[in-house]
Amino acid sequence: MIEEIRQLTNEYHAWLRDNTTLVQGEEWIEITTPFLDRHNDHLQIYAEPADGGYLLSDDGYIIADLAMSGCKLDSGRRKTLLNMTLNGFGVQLVNEEMQVRANAQNFARKKHNLLQAMLAVNDLFYLARPFTRSLFFEDVVVWLDDSNIRYLQNVKVSGKSGYDHHYNFVIAGNRQQPDRMLLSINNPDRVTATKAAFAWLDTREARQREARAYALLNDAAKPVSSAVVAALHNYDVRPI
Repeated sequence: MIEEIRQLTNEYHAWLRDNTTLVQGEEWIEITTPFLDRHNDHLQIYAEPADGGYLLSDDGYIIADLAMSGCKLDSGRRKTLLNMTLNGFGVQLVNEEMQVRANAQNFARKKHNLLQAMLAVNDLFYLARPFTRSLFFEDVVVWLDDSNIRYLQNVKVSGKSGYDHHYNFVIAGNRQQPDRMLLSINNPDRVTATKAAFAWLDTREARQREARAYALLNDAAKPVSSAVVAALHNYDVRPI
């Protein structure tokens, strides 16, 4: 089993490498990634030299796109959620740009964190939908509390690759049960399922004790695709 998972992880790394392109600008490099936003456009980030290292930025794309789509993040609740999301990935917001600073040693991890933050903030678009009465994250908190389940919230876990992965909740194990890692996914699709699967594969490889992964999927607005459910099962992530 471990060799099969290792092969799948290697295939993911190859897919990520082969589908990333670079374009030279005047003072920056445009990096086009295989990750898609809600428009099915490839996410792009920009790298430029800064203080002996690199400044990575989304050039303000995510925040501006949300604003043009009617989802401004300037109200108290939304601004708090935005800041919480960015802090979870170690990303700063500077003049509406999402930024991280990197060096040669941590460039891959910082780039990974910025992309995760872009995807997570992009998902906040669904706060503007009329059918959204409460945040799915808050719904999960209520469900856990009502079920008397003890948990840690917003936990960052390092994977074997050296990347950090953000889990919304972690339920500590005991002699009878393993640790359980929970990801709440507001908009389940191919991109978010792939992201969850890679996070789990990478995390599990680095853990010294048994654990299980669960994806809590929001199906209030539309049914979750059977392809998403099947993909999660294939990578041993249990969908709820």
